Amino acid sequence: MSIVLQLSDTHFGTEQPAVLEALLELARQQAPDLLVLSGDVTQRARRSQFEAALGFLERMAIKNTLVLPGNHDIPLFNLLGRLISPYRNHQRAFGADMEPEFESHDLLVIGVNTTRPYRHTQGTVSLQQINRVRQRLMSANPEQLRIVVTHQPVRVTRDSDVKNLLRGHEGAVYAWSEAGADLILSGHIHLPSVRPLQEIFIGLPRPVWSVLAGTAVSHRVRGEVPNSVNIIRYRQGDYPRQCVVERWDYGPDGFLLASNHTLQLQQAHPL
Repeated sequence: MSIVLQLSDTHFGTEQPAVLEALLELARQQAPDLLVLSGDVTQRARRSQFEAALGFLERMAIKNTLVLPGNHDIPLFNLLGRLISPYRNHQRAFGADMEPEFESHDLLVIGVNTTRPYRHTQGTVSLQQINRVRQRLMSANPEQLRIVVTHQPVRVTRDSDVKNLLRGHEGAVYAWSEAGADLILSGHIHLPSVRPLQEIFIGLPRPVWSVLAGTAVSHRVRGEVPNSVNIIRYRQGDYPRQCVVERWDYGPDGFLLASNHTLQLQQAHPL
């Protein structure tokens, strides 16, 4: 079995030490094969904040990591930096590749950089990015769990969050569904959810699930929603084909299991 730990919106610069320690303990107990951080690593894209984030991830000692930028990871007040080198501090910490991938026997995970330096909060996916991900999905082993990661979501559960939807998401969802995607992981709105996309995308070629994570360690929680992370479990060869998405919430006793979703996945066939 493969285990993916999804963090999002850590917003280093606003992190809470007690939550950090509890998350370290959760990672130690669960021993994930891959850590996915789906954007907004920092609060203000400062070098010190990226260094703090990198140091924390190193303490987690998870062998494989996939880290995407979010809109907060581009300088806001340093206008020259935003114009000339918006990703300098992110790349210094996590490498030059802004759209990293991870592949194993069980998993294919594809990162998509949906941030744009000319936008403050809204994200965009381009036709070129849609096609790149589509081609990569089509080359996957049909039995792998095929995950696409964006920062901004492709589905929201509250009308107030519609403005935060990823621009271009409709075309992306249909194309990635046809190519064999199983899950689209996102963050951005600090509101965890697990929802089937076929409920709102009419005629979707095959089922795809939207999986959103809350804010992992920041004090910038949303309303009554606590700090939370997701754990995804998948084993190739299980029949029927399925994965489990668990939401773990932070409380006085650390991170505890708050919900458990068994997602039915369609058998994929090469196109």
